[in-house]
Amino acid sequence: MFVEMTGENMTWKKMLAYISGSVDEELLKTNEYLREENLILRRQLNTHPKLTDVERKSLAEKAVALGKLMAETVTIVKPATILMWHRKLVAQKFDGSKNRKNRGRPKISAEIEALIIQFAKENRSWGYDRISGALANLGHKVSDQSVANILKRNGLEPVKERKKGMTWAEFIRQHTDVLWATDFFTCEVWTKGGLTTFYVLFFIHLKTRRVVIGGVSENPDGKWVTQVTRGITEVDQSMANTRYLIHDRDPKYCSKFRNLLKSSGIEPLKLPARSPNLNAFAERWVRSIKDECLSQLILFGEKSLRHVLKEYMAHYHTERNHQGIENVIPFPDECCSDTGDVNKASCLGGLLNFYYRKAS
Repeated sequence: MFVEMTGENMTWKKMLAYISGSVDEELLKTNEYLREENLILRRQLNTHPKLTDVERKSLAEKAVALGKLMAETVTIVKPATILMWHRKLVAQKFDGSKNRKNRGRPKISAEIEALIIQFAKENRSWGYDRISGALANLGHKVSDQSVANILKRNGLEPVKERKKGMTWAEFIRQHTDVLWATDFFTCEVWTKGGLTTFYVLFFIHLKTRRVVIGGVSENPDGKWVTQVTRGITEVDQSMANTRYLIHDRDPKYCSKFRNLLKSSGIEPLKLPARSPNLNAFAERWVRSIKDECLSQLILFGEKSLRHVLKEYMAHYHTERNHQGIENVIPFPDECCSDTGDVNKASCLGGLLNFYYRKAS
C-alpha cells in the first residue's frame, strides 16, 4: 500500500519505513504508541527503576542493536548507562581469571607475620634484610619489601628509629654480662654511743648475682666511696671485665668517683631522679639480706655487723637458690653430690640453713 508522503506530521521514521519497506505502517504506529505510553508511565512513577543483573544484560544487548536509534528509544536510563553495561558484558566475556592457576603472590601467614614483629622488637638493630635472612633460616622465604610492609602496618619504625628507642629493660638484658650496679643500705647497730646507723656500700653483677661488699661506715662521703671503689676495681679486680656501673644520684657518687670508673674502662650510668625501680637488682638484694638476716638479729658493734655480712655472703653465693637465675645456686660447692645422706649446714645460730648430700 502506497500513500502520499506529504504533511507536516510525517516523521523521518515513517519516511524511512516506507522507502525501505522494512516496517509496515501498523508496526510503526504500535512502536510510537508504546514509546509514548512508556514516557507517561515514567513521569507518573517519578522513581529510578531498580534493575537486576539479568535485566541490565538484556537491555544492553537490545539497546546496542538499535545503534543510532538508541538515543530516541531508550527512556528508563541514559544511553551512557547502557553503553557502560555493554562494556562490562564485553569484559566479562574475555575475563579468564577463573581459569588462572596462579593468583598472584601468596598471602603471608599470621605465624610468619608474628615472627617478623617479634624479631623487630627483640632486635632493634635488625633491618629488613636481616629479618628476611632470619626468616630464611627458619624455612620462610619473605622479601625485605614484605618485611617493611608488615612492620609499617603494625606501627614499627625503620631500624634507625627503632635503635634510638631502646628501653632500659632492653639495655639491661643486652648488657647483663658486663653490667654491675651499686647502692647503699643501712643497718641499725648498738654501740657505746647508743643505736648507730651504719651504711653498707655494695656492688652486684646483674647476670650472676655476685655481690661484693665494698665497705661499712658511719659517715660515708664521696672521698670514702672513691677510695673503696679504687680497691675493688684496681687492687683485687673484683669487677674485672665490667663495662657499665649503675648508680643513683646520691652526692656520694661524686665526680672523682665517676672519673675513677672511666679511667678503669667502666662507664658510670647515673639513674634519673626518683627512679629506684631502675636499679631493681640492687634493691632486690637489699630486701633479701634484710628479710632473711638483718631484720631478725640484734647487732652489737661494728664487728658483729661485719661478721653477719660475711656469713650471709657465703650463704648467698654458695648455698642459696636464686629464683631470678632459674632457681639455681650461683657458685655451688663442687663437693656436693646428688647421692648419699642428707646433711645440714647452719650459720648464725641456725638462722641460715643449707641441706646437701656430701660426695663420697
